[in-house]
Amino acid sequence: MSKTTTGVGVHPAAAAAGVPRGSGFWVVGAVLVLLMLSSSVPSALYVLYQEKWDLSSGVITVVFALYAVTVLAGLLLFGSLSDTLGRRPVLAAGLLLAIVSMVLFASAQGLGLLLAARAVQGLAVGLATGAMGAALLELSPASRPALGAQVNSAGPTVGIGLGGIGAGLLVQYAPAPTVLSYLMLVGAFAVTLVGVARMRESAPGAGGRFRVVPHRIHVPAGARGRFAVLVLTIVAVWSVGGFYLSLGPHLALSLLESTNYLVGGATVALLAGAATVAQLMLGRTEALRTAVLGLCGLLAGLALVLLALGLGSATVFLVATAVLGSGWGAAFLGSFRALSALADPAHRGELTAAVYVFAYLAMSVPAVLAGMLTNIHGLHRTSVGFMAAVAGVCALALLVTLRMAARTRSEGSTA
Repeated sequence: MSKTTTGVGVHPAAAAAGVPRGSGFWVVGAVLVLLMLSSSVPSALYVLYQEKWDLSSGVITVVFALYAVTVLAGLLLFGSLSDTLGRRPVLAAGLLLAIVSMVLFASAQGLGLLLAARAVQGLAVGLATGAMGAALLELSPASRPALGAQVNSAGPTVGIGLGGIGAGLLVQYAPAPTVLSYLMLVGAFAVTLVGVARMRESAPGAGGRFRVVPHRIHVPAGARGRFAVLVLTIVAVWSVGGFYLSLGPHLALSLLESTNYLVGGATVALLAGAATVAQLMLGRTEALRTAVLGLCGLLAGLALVLLALGLGSATVFLVATAVLGSGWGAAFLGSFRALSALADPAHRGELTAAVYVFAYLAMSVPAVLAGMLTNIHGLHRTSVGFMAAVAGVCALALLVTLRMAARTRSEGSTA
């Protein structure tokens, strides 16, 4: 097996051709942002779908949850496929599936194709996630080796924010937004597909046979106590994310008493943008401290959302969303980094799979329950109950994380 000058294994046949290493890194970064961008575009369009097809909030959250479930299925079934086939073919397959999903979205005239499009989109993201994460680490510029981890962390929130604001603009000001949004993404995916075809292969074992080896979901026995503590933060973070990405635009339009669809997309963009800023600012802060700061931000943001709902104040709601986004980004960054350190490298993939199971279940199940309760109690009362419940989880997570951090410091000083 040959090695590059930076020490990353590369398949011999791939080392001789392709765009430069640095260009390949930015191609993969573009794929990550674009896939996340496309995943948030439907969130800005859900209100439009509800009006056009008379869909309930419960049905909308089911559409959203289907995406989360199929991402998880793709990740668990195909997450390690790029280790044997190579990063390039798996990324290319993910992009092709993404193009298919965009065509299905653009063709949708009712709930059936909308569900099909969301499922194919989730599978595309799940298939590509493992390859993107690994390629960004392998292709990081030699002068900035930490850049891969930073793009892995900030890329999703950047994409979600751009998708929310971009789709909101198209819905409000462009013709046929439920078609145009997706056709533009088809073109963008086609361009990145060309870039992927030309980039260098970075996987050490590329060129092997097609083999589906599902990720094991396993938490090492010695780490289960700390895993249980940290996963509470993951559950709180992604419960908030799932709610905002499914019902957030509708809630924003209601509170702001607006018919401007840009408001819904801007709400998603504000949450994701604040999360990105927090992650970039706290990138070098110790993991547990970052998680604690994030949980404090989440609690403050949730309290402000409850205040905004009580007052019916649009201004307080927008401030609350920004605070909540900051806490969301920091809490996820800190807890994920702390969780990643619980297992040795040989079992890190199994532990990561367990984290993603909790993350995507937290993103989908509470959102569906909230959607169903909205049909019974209305959006306002359901939102109050949801935010109060998540605040309870955050408070518990903060308490046990602080205790774990104190115990870790005590063990370190004793050692």
